[in-house]
Amino acid sequence: MIEFRGVSKLYPDGTAAVRDFDLVIPARKTTVLVGSSGSGKTTLLRMINRMIEPTAGVIEIDGDDIAGRSAVALRRSIGYVMQNSGLLPHLTVEDNIATVPVLQGVAKRAARARARELMRTVGLDEAMARRFPGQLSGGQQQRVGVARGLAADPNILLMDEPFGAVDPIVRAELQQELIRLQDEIGKTIVFVTHDVDEAFLLGDQVVILQQGAQIAQIGSPSQIIENPASEFVASFIGAERGTRALRLKRTARGLVVVDAAGRAQGAIVDGAVVEEAGG
Repeated sequence: MIEFRGVSKLYPDGTAAVRDFDLVIPARKTTVLVGSSGSGKTTLLRMINRMIEPTAGVIEIDGDDIAGRSAVALRRSIGYVMQNSGLLPHLTVEDNIATVPVLQGVAKRAARARARELMRTVGLDEAMARRFPGQLSGGQQQRVGVARGLAADPNILLMDEPFGAVDPIVRAELQQELIRLQDEIGKTIVFVTHDVDEAFLLGDQVVILQQGAQIAQIGSPSQIIENPASEFVASFIGAERGTRALRLKRTARGLVVVDAAGRAQGAIVDGAVVEEAGG
């Protein structure tokens, strides 16, 4: 579990990227931070692995204040996947994936074997192991980035708009791959996006942010769609335009609640809505 308590981040010019932020991120679930540019979502993400230090407040992982841990050791214990993959161009695919385990003292041969296992896990052909990032497509590079984030078997995986730089078809494939992976490995994932559709697709818990990381609403996708907390949230998720309207659809397993795009949001059981697992 990750907990923010009274966290703020002020920059020297007086800009408040984050103001008095409180949030509990549950273990082994996907929490999505969604908001427009300037909402502080990436700042929050990078404070978890101390790439950015808070000005005030406390961030704890499983009850331990991360300020008391070595920043380098903390970062090596947390998976991190960024936009544009961030791969090292002079290293092969398998050596990119093996980077953190090798830094942690794992023998290079064992780390490369683990890298090839992870390539299969994220849907990459092992034949690509000796290729360099420049020889891969954008989608393949992002899969390598996810594999690298998982290489040290971290409990926490941070994902900073990891699919934002690929085309819509590849993005949809990567989103489905992440859903499959999370079902299989059950990590604590903190995912940052500006795309509310992506947030609702991937998130068990969705946190909608306004400027300065002010929380507009927290909940499951179904909870937010059914009961937007404010006009801001309704506008942000498209409820005012009817794009988030819920309706019932009869399927082989009974009545299912779907949104305007046809995505299942829950099933009707004994007259009540039961949310879909994983949002």
